[in-house]
Amino acid sequence: MRFDVVTIFPAMFEPVFGQGVIGRALDRGLLELRAHDLREHTHDRHRQVDDMPFGGGPGMVMKPEPVIECVEAVRRENAGPVILMEPWGERLDQKVAASLAFEEGLIIVCGRYEGIDDRVRVALGAREISIGDYVLSGGEIPAMVLIDAVARLIPGVVGDPESLTQDSFSEEPSGWPQFTRPAEFRGMAVPDVLLSGDHARIRQWRRQQAAQRNVPHSKELKKA
Repeated sequence: MRFDVVTIFPAMFEPVFGQGVIGRALDRGLLELRAHDLREHTHDRHRQVDDMPFGGGPGMVMKPEPVIECVEAVRRENAGPVILMEPWGERLDQKVAASLAFEEGLIIVCGRYEGIDDRVRVALGAREISIGDYVLSGGEIPAMVLIDAVARLIPGVVGDPESLTQDSFSEEPSGWPQFTRPAEFRGMAVPDVLLSGDHARIRQWRRQQAAQRNVPHSKELKKA
């Protein structure tokens, strides 16, 4: 899968994805990630990507020309949907990530300042996605969250595919307390059920713990 990111800070992405699960997937060619400098698509000597908003108000708004021209250039190699990282967008959750994982590629535009000229959304038929109801300095960190959530669902990216079904917010309830050796540490013992070898009891205990930690899972368990 290919990810193309449109940003004024392309250097932010390599340090984050240069290691770990995503870094290994990039090295193996399972994923491709390219960060494009939006300023390369400006046409003035100041390389300006923003301007004052029509109608007045504080802050600046990202201009439509460089964003659209950059995305049009990227679309020559990536025909995937365009995503705008916006705080008012559709909330990113596991179902959204799973749906995007079926795409061959994504083009992710990182907003800054007071937002992006709305003609970008209209002209590109873009989908707006948010990672939560809070304010960040720009769309780069939300884009990283989106990339990580989607990329790990690509076959081969995560070493043990079974771990995906046990992730929190997957269809199978998860989020239970985890333990490993030693069985006792500073007077704190691992629950006996996990040492029992009784897999049916262990599954039941884990589902009960997940229900306490996750409200959506709790509702699913009550229905079951």
